[in-house]
Amino acid sequence: MRLDGKVAVVTGAGSGMGRAMANLFAAEGAKVVAAEWNEATLGEVVDEVKAAGGEIVGVQGDVSNPEDCKRIIDAATGSFGRLDVLCNNAGVMDLNAGVAEMDDGTWGRVLGINLNGPMYLTRAAVPVMKQTGGGSIINTASVAGVGGGAAGCAYTVSKHGVIGLTKNTAFRYAQEGIRCNAIVAGAVETNIMQSVDPSKFDQAGLARSQTWYAAIPGQLKATDIASLALFLASDESLMINGACIPADAGWTSA
Repeated sequence: MRLDGKVAVVTGAGSGMGRAMANLFAAEGAKVVAAEWNEATLGEVVDEVKAAGGEIVGVQGDVSNPEDCKRIIDAATGSFGRLDVLCNNAGVMDLNAGVAEMDDGTWGRVLGINLNGPMYLTRAAVPVMKQTGGGSIINTASVAGVGGGAAGCAYTVSKHGVIGLTKNTAFRYAQEGIRCNAIVAGAVETNIMQSVDPSKFDQAGLARSQTWYAAIPGQLKATDIASLALFLASDESLMINGACIPADAGWTSA
């Protein structure tokens, strides 16, 4: 049991990588707080974990709302008395628009969920982790956070911001026992594309990004990302802090 006795919050837990994290963490002994905006899929993952004998509570909320983020962190302390692990995983895609084509609605939505959400949750989590001597914060970043070709302007900026948030948090709170690392995820089989209307894609931007997508060496499963998150959540990675670890089958080496 690699997470025995630990309490973990996972956002975006209703599907894809978040769902895989919630199930794996619970199987490894963690008490899980699953956060998700979609009430139906939230109920599904809660039922899955409980059926397998795990401990879990579900919290429906929107991570772009700071009050919801505080409520998610409060659910960990209220239900289990502590917080050891925070996985900032919830995210949405953009429409591949460049800056000249970017509309305010897409910009606000993507930055709100992908970047503001991790900041709000981390802001609420750090004081709680300090009370028990530390913890591990794991941010789901992207190859779009270390390059410019994988997505549109909004998604790319949001994931570059997540990398910055990771590094600053790691350095600032290292002496207080709090670690913060990012998973630089490549092409993963998830349903993130359901967060956008494909008929509204910026076709010129999409065509441009496809030139880089041609270099994808392989597609990962959600469980591949969850396995790396498990390592970063566990005490096996106690001296890993501020790292941005590629999990992309070698895509960023192209």
